[in-house]
Amino acid sequence: MTALEPLVEALDAGGVVGVPTDTVYGIACRPDDAAALARVYAVKRRPPEMAVGLLAASAGQLEPLVTMPATARRLAAAFWPGGLSLVLPATPGGGLAVPLPGGTLMVRVPGHPLLRELLRRTGPLAVTSANRHGEPACTTAAEVAERLAGELDALLDGGPGDGRGSTIIDCSEDPPRVLRTGPVSFDQLRPYLGG
Repeated sequence: MTALEPLVEALDAGGVVGVPTDTVYGIACRPDDAAALARVYAVKRRPPEMAVGLLAASAGQLEPLVTMPATARRLAAAFWPGGLSLVLPATPGGGLAVPLPGGTLMVRVPGHPLLRELLRRTGPLAVTSANRHGEPACTTAAEVAERLAGELDALLDGGPGDGRGSTIIDCSEDPPRVLRTGPVSFDQLRPYLGG
C-alpha cells in the first residue's frame, strides 16, 4: 500500500483529508460531495458564504469546470505547477457542490509532486487551508495533527510547506486583478497581463 492509498480510500468514502501543498497544508474533499464539503466547513469553522478553491494535477483536469480566457492560459502556462491561483468563470452544470460566488471558481495546479500524484488519481479536489478560520495556516503535518486532531479521516505528510498562501489573480475580469500577493510577485505577473 502506498502513502496515497488511505487518502484515496477516505475520499472515495466521502471523507475529509489533510494534504500537503507547496504553500501550506490543506483540508480536502471531493468537490461534488456536499456532505463532505459541509464537514470541511465545520472542521475549519469557516463561514458558509466563503468559497473554497479547487486543486488539480493539470490544467486539463480543470477544463470541464472553468472557462480559461487567453490571459489565464498564459499565466497557467508560465506559473503552473506553482503558487498561483486563478479565479475563473465556472462552467454551468459542472456538478460541483462548492460555492460559486459571482459564478467563479478559484483553481490552482500545486507545485507539490506528491499532492499532484494524489490529484492524478482522484481528479480535482476542493481544498482550503488547514486551520481554524482566522488562525494561521499549518505548514507541517504535525501542526495539522495537533490542531485538527481527530477531525480528519486521513493525513498525508509531504514535508513542510513554505508558509505563504498562493498569489491569487482574478481572471474573470478584464483587465485581471491581483487579489492577494504570495509566492508569485506582481513583477513576475506583469508580462502576462497584457498591460
